Amino acid sequence: MMQVLNLTLFGMEWPWLLWKMVQIILFVVVLLVALAFLLLADRKIWAAVQMRRGPNVVGPWGLLQSFADFLKFVFKELIIPAGADKVLFIIAPIISLVVAFGAWAVMPAAPGWVIANLNLGVLYILAISSLGVYGIIIGGWASNSKYPFLGSLRSAAQMISYEVSIGFILITVLLLVGSLNLTEIVNAQAGGFWHWHISLLDLGNPKSLLLFPIMFYMFVLFFVSALAETNRPPFDLPEAESELVAGYQVEYSSTAYLLFMIAEYLNIVLMCAMMTVMFLGGWHAPIDWKLAFLPQIPPFFWFAAKVVLVFYFISMVKAMVPRYRYDQLMRLGWKIFLPSSLAAVVLVSTYVMLFGRLVGSG
Repeated sequence: MMQVLNLTLFGMEWPWLLWKMVQIILFVVVLLVALAFLLLADRKIWAAVQMRRGPNVVGPWGLLQSFADFLKFVFKELIIPAGADKVLFIIAPIISLVVAFGAWAVMPAAPGWVIANLNLGVLYILAISSLGVYGIIIGGWASNSKYPFLGSLRSAAQMISYEVSIGFILITVLLLVGSLNLTEIVNAQAGGFWHWHISLLDLGNPKSLLLFPIMFYMFVLFFVSALAETNRPPFDLPEAESELVAGYQVEYSSTAYLLFMIAEYLNIVLMCAMMTVMFLGGWHAPIDWKLAFLPQIPPFFWFAAKVVLVFYFISMVKAMVPRYRYDQLMRLGWKIFLPSSLAAVVLVSTYVMLFGRLVGSG
């Protein structure tokens, strides 16, 4: 009797497992290539604000500069300080990179374009992103130097402080939608920009206009909190060169430093994607473009365009706003953002109790 080939592994079928592996590889490759050009755009925007040219030598218009930097870091020698904990020193950037990639598993870029469409997607992102602080803490401690350690402590306090505000801000969106699934949150904003959570200017539902100032303020708070959460200027206190040389990563070089940088920019783009999904309608167009004489624009284009737009504003903030003091940073998070977001949760929950949830026309 011929034996039947067992197509399962840990309870999962081989075709499904292989297809998921292909999806993950493609997603990682596309994300890394996009990250290379976003990093170049960040440097170009910063240079333009300061009336410089920025990277313009490697490749046409400097388009290959990020790839040249990648090769430079890969072929450099990895130097580990003599007094460092060598195992933890190497593991720290790997933790940061894996956690940064893991958070993207539930991010929908278009209808059906998501690796894991979890019903608890928002909770998953909050849980995974909060683990990123471990890589920073371990890296600063394993360096066996006071400057990296102080920088890592600053980063831990800063990320924990602003994660609280981000959590309350997200609750306001979840109250309106009634779901933790990111795809359902996007679909609830279908039908035009007046259904997006940043605007809520639906004249067909005048009661929703009551939410417009609250949700717009929540978007602004989320934007500023995202800067602090990702150690982005003007809140780059863990990397404040004037005080801590370069913060928690000052002892790192070569590929280990590159992993920290990739993780940091992955988190920045993740926050841009979160703002797009939560407040800007995700992959939905601002107006229904289903007209006979216009070509159909793929949904992924709208998602990518919104992410790039938010990233542009983050880059402009980096180039224009001076760095805060650390006490100002903590005061802003605990005395302004936390009470404001908590008050918004009360107001939005009151609206939902009185008038019900918002439902997109799509």
